Amino acid sequence: MAYGDGDATFRACGGVEGIRRLVDAFYEQIDTLPEAKRIRDLHPPDLEIARDKLARFLSGWTGGPRLYSEKYGPIKIPMVHQHLPVGAMERDAWLLCMERALADQPYPDDLKLYLLEQLFVPAERIRIVVAERKKSSVKILRTVGPSPVVLQDSPSEGEYRS
Repeated sequence: MAYGDGDATFRACGGVEGIRRLVDAFYEQIDTLPEAKRIRDLHPPDLEIARDKLARFLSGWTGGPRLYSEKYGPIKIPMVHQHLPVGAMERDAWLLCMERALADQPYPDDLKLYLLEQLFVPAERIRIVVAERKKSSVKILRTVGPSPVVLQDSPSEGEYRS
């Protein structure tokens, strides 16, 4: 069976235990890589819940048991992250952390490449949803001369623009 077929990816990752090792390595990168500082700052100091959620999500995402929905309910990855300031830099830092975490795993190289290529898709969808939310949240406050003054309603910006 090829990766992406049934539970082939899940099994190739080593099941739940293999995915938990990957997630632990990922969050080690989040904690230590300078490029990941902005991502780390979006998380609470204690990463226990974040680790659990990512491991449970990846279990189902790789074709294994849908552990995330069993504990936390249904998930729509982009919508769950839409309130966060995620742009290309954050997406790329997240993927760099995953790339380094995958490098530490005893997975075949083709599995590592497959996972990175496939994980780009939800990471990019998050970036797109955040960008669309930012565009739709611009509100005209008043018109001053020829230029409107607008408020960018965004957790990362939230300042006046003219």
